[in-house]
Amino acid sequence: MVKPVVAIVGRPNVGKSTIFNRIVGERISIVEDIPGVTRDRIYSSGEWLNNEFNIIDTGGIDIGDEPFLEQIRQQAEIAIDEADVIIFLASGREGVTSADEEVAKILYRSKKPVVLAVNKVDNPEMRSQIYDFYSLGFGEPFPISGSHGIGLGDMLDAVVNHFPKLDEEVYEDDVIKFSLIGRPNVGKSSLVNALLGEDRVIVSNVAGTTRDAVDSPYTYDGQKYVIIDTAGMRKKGKVYESTEKYSVLRALRAIERSDVALIVINAEEGIREQDKHIAGYAHEAGRAVVIVVNKWDTIDKDEKTMKEWEQKIRSHFLFMDYAPIVFLSATTKKRVHTLLPVINQASENHSMRVQSSVLNDVVMDAVAMNPTPTDKGKRLRIYYATQVAVKPPAFVVFVNEPELMHFSYERFLQNRIREAFGFEGTPIRIIARARK
Repeated sequence: MVKPVVAIVGRPNVGKSTIFNRIVGERISIVEDIPGVTRDRIYSSGEWLNNEFNIIDTGGIDIGDEPFLEQIRQQAEIAIDEADVIIFLASGREGVTSADEEVAKILYRSKKPVVLAVNKVDNPEMRSQIYDFYSLGFGEPFPISGSHGIGLGDMLDAVVNHFPKLDEEVYEDDVIKFSLIGRPNVGKSSLVNALLGEDRVIVSNVAGTTRDAVDSPYTYDGQKYVIIDTAGMRKKGKVYESTEKYSVLRALRAIERSDVALIVINAEEGIREQDKHIAGYAHEAGRAVVIVVNKWDTIDKDEKTMKEWEQKIRSHFLFMDYAPIVFLSATTKKRVHTLLPVINQASENHSMRVQSSVLNDVVMDAVAMNPTPTDKGKRLRIYYATQVAVKPPAFVVFVNEPELMHFSYERFLQNRIREAFGFEGTPIRIIARARK
């Protein structure tokens, strides 16, 4: 399901990051104990009244040496491009400033729904000072306090009321939907055209040529596919050129709509930090993943090159050791034929179900091989395991005390389940629950 996008916009020092952290709650502080997971704190997920949404914090944008007001303008423009609803944040301590008025002008021209919130209203006496903010032209301002968590509920009520009805293309269950995600100019559009056998997507060596996601349904060898091309993960222009980490926003909705995400890497440029940012979102979304090394024809190779690349990718993507790797050239179409069988397998594993009896045999064998951990004299006891979901496969393990399930032992169980059943290409989840 595609989630609405909410952006927090405002001049510096009004508390954007504080409100961002308040809205996403514990989600932002969850750090998987897996080496290689790269976190980007300017984007996360939130939920209010059973409405899930993506939220972006423009306070995390680094514009460089641009003048003060120019930075604010550029941050606001990024939010306008990406968001369905905008939270315009001001500060009750300073009142309405000229910078607030500049942001208001930009947002007013955007025609996007705007919810005006006045932060740092930490006590009831300060509420009388917010009426000047009506002059900004966005209706009733919501007094809030990020530091104390006051007033956020009323503000989020207004935000949720502005959520659009997102019309999502519905495809049949047997259709495999896969997206191509990655940094600009890694060859995503060329790969789409190579798979389709036609120049359906504009190809250019200018980063950011494709502006929006494009769905391309097609059938190959009796299997139906939909390619979701996100080649324009960063739009053209100075703002997006100077905010590299914001390019990931272009892929988020495509990831949510996909069964399989192809992480496309440019062999000429090697692995960049942004590749890990993008891959991390696909992993956290629970999508099946295939790592595609494109432009394989452009580098000098010998019989060891592919093996060395595989080792390099595994060292950079330790959190994604389940993902198969495909080397190809979209331009020459060399090895492109090897990609679809890998996508098919990853999609099949993503929706695989395992019989509980067989699963429990594997889990109990694993416990016999490596006894459960103890903590302060208490030993973890595993009673039963069952699969509760697919896409991605999720398993509930009933135990005596869930807090005794150390991450390292959970990882061990995941590896044993993988060895027994495969699951190549898909993350798997293990949830420890107390037996009642």
